[in-house]
Amino acid sequence: MADQHILDALYATVAARKGADPDTSYTAKLFAKGTAKIAQKVGEEGVETVIAALAETPDKVASESADLLYHLTVLWADQGVKPEDVWQILAERQGISGITEKAARKGD
Repeated sequence: MADQHILDALYATVAARKGADPDTSYTAKLFAKGTAKIAQKVGEEGVETVIAALAETPDKVASESADLLYHLTVLWADQGVKPEDVWQILAERQGISGITEKAARKGD
């Protein structure tokens, strides 16, 4: 399954690991360590993706991006955010200038 639906499938797998045995699942281990650790991992993977973009190959950028998306789905599941919540926001922003959209969020 090499299409955009892979994130939905990944999220379902990640969410199913909530409450699983941390000794047998890396995802369950992240959930057991809590939100701060999950958020830290998202940050680390984001930095690694940036470094790859600046100094590595496109294949390395793709690999680091996959790591970032995985950890982001763990954070979503931890926070009760479903992929469709994110897709809805992206759909609402579609066709709106990034500058206009960002200005509208100034109050957030």
